Amino acid sequence: MLVLSRKKGETIKIGDDIEITIVALANDQVKIGIQAPRNIEILRKELYEETQHENKAATASVANLLSNIKNLSNFKK
Repeated sequence: MLVLSRKKGETIKIGDDIEITIVALANDQVKIGIQAPRNIEILRKELYEETQHENKAATASVANLLSNIKNLSNFKK
């Protein structure tokens, strides 16, 4: 992990297309602005992890449903 110190108004570049700017500092919070191409999805980590968990649960549900359908079709034979 790269750790950098930045002051309000200073920017970090990632590649040619992404800029992260320190917008405000207050108490224990840092507000950042992210400028990136529209095709790059930007999520807070907790939302990303929640989405991954929900996707895995949905996949498991579909797999379970397909298994039940397969079992039913075998039962009819």
